[in-house]
Amino acid sequence: MATARKEAENAIGLEEIHTERQEPPKGQKTFTVEEAVETIGFGTFHIILFLIMGSTGVVEAMEIMLIAVVSPLIRCEWQLQDWEVALVTTMVFFGYMVFSIVLGLLADRYGRWKILLLSFLWASYFSLLTSFAPSYIWFVFLRAMVGGGVAGHAQGLIIKTEFLPTKYRGYMLPLTQVFWLAGSLLIIGLASVVNPTIGWRWLIRIASIPGILLILAFKFIPESARYNVSTGNVAAALATLQRIAKMNRAAIPEGELREPAKERRGRFEDLIHPKYLRTTLQIWIIWLGIAFAYYGVILASAELLERDLVCGSAAPLVQDSGDDSEESRSPCHCHLFGPIAYQTMIISTVGEIALNPLNILGINFLGRRLSLCITMGCTALFFLLLNICTSSAGMTGFLFMLRALVSANFNTIYIYTAEVYPTTMRALGMGTSGSLCRVGAMVAPFISQVLMNASFIGALCLFSSVCVVCAISALTLPIETKGRALQVCITMPGVAASLNATYKLDYDSARI
Repeated sequence: MATARKEAENAIGLEEIHTERQEPPKGQKTFTVEEAVETIGFGTFHIILFLIMGSTGVVEAMEIMLIAVVSPLIRCEWQLQDWEVALVTTMVFFGYMVFSIVLGLLADRYGRWKILLLSFLWASYFSLLTSFAPSYIWFVFLRAMVGGGVAGHAQGLIIKTEFLPTKYRGYMLPLTQVFWLAGSLLIIGLASVVNPTIGWRWLIRIASIPGILLILAFKFIPESARYNVSTGNVAAALATLQRIAKMNRAAIPEGELREPAKERRGRFEDLIHPKYLRTTLQIWIIWLGIAFAYYGVILASAELLERDLVCGSAAPLVQDSGDDSEESRSPCHCHLFGPIAYQTMIISTVGEIALNPLNILGINFLGRRLSLCITMGCTALFFLLLNICTSSAGMTGFLFMLRALVSANFNTIYIYTAEVYPTTMRALGMGTSGSLCRVGAMVAPFISQVLMNASFIGALCLFSSVCVVCAISALTLPIETKGRALQVCITMPGVAASLNATYKLDYDSARI
């Protein structure tokens, strides 16, 4: 026991040398941001934080899901082929991929809050411009710019993660999915009313309103205290912690806030540092596969409803019974959604929170790795079950379960990625992971909207195979973050053998 503690102290000593930590005067009490967050606990501030930062998920869901509900209309208006429709979604995620890296770097250098605000302004501006697109080319370009802005919304999750006490992260972060669900249901509900009446351009304008309103609420959220300390701005971090303690009717620890590191800001080389290389590569594989499956399910659902593809063959379009709207009697290329199609989309979308209770239990009791492995394996199974010849209700049930599983996958990998990297590179880690995630999202449209029309079972087998690879990668991740305190700095090579002892010592200190 004494040996383990000594090794931990040696590891900490090496880290202090690497980060040029300045020791406080002997006998003076000090505390870290981690200890302050744990001492203050959960309260009013965190509820406000959860509501405002969670609402970024509403905006993101509306912008991303928008393509699924307007695709049939732009196909009709501009007489598009399957690959042209797929290219719209691909370019949205291309913009997301490029800007994820850039915004991740900027957030680690200039702050999470500033980049979050900038990304909302950017996305809202280009989203409004999209509604005036005069041609298909302009539409694709402007939606790519919107995707670039949406990439910065991940900073909201990072801010939440860095303010939440350790024991609440596994419970509160999965609940963020409720906001994504609300955004998805809102855009589908609006589409069912707006598309058949005043058109898709007005749908985009209306969908931009929540993002514009949310910008006004950002003034109530401070910059991350962990970020301020990691950049040497201890005074700002202390003021933030005191404000949180006042709102929560608690007190911060006695003593002086310690500046744990004066370290260079996040760089790409840090992600492939020997300590994180394997973790980073496996996380990238998982993010890519989860996005591929998630957006594959969403777009496949829309394609199944628009084209009525069942049992691996392309059947003639079957109109919803009782649907006599002008929208459903459209000419060639205009196989638009009727009321029953929108209803099916709503039901399957609700599935995104169906497994939330089990997901939360799994994350906190089984751990992040095993929980993710199980849900990814089940996702692979349900992709194959989608090929079973069944009724409309049966297909809706399979889509419901798939949405529930892919949503659980995203919950878990978001939490794991935010927890596994230290503060100095957390935003960069999330940004690069988000970029690789968008590679999967960029490929998904061509599988769901092009390959699926040629070979239904082939597309499903491809989705299933990718999920199996992700399940194996999740199970073999080298670090389990359940119950582990958030790390601040990168340690020197050679202390890897003492990392577990160091993490345990840090976590015990935070609780004390």
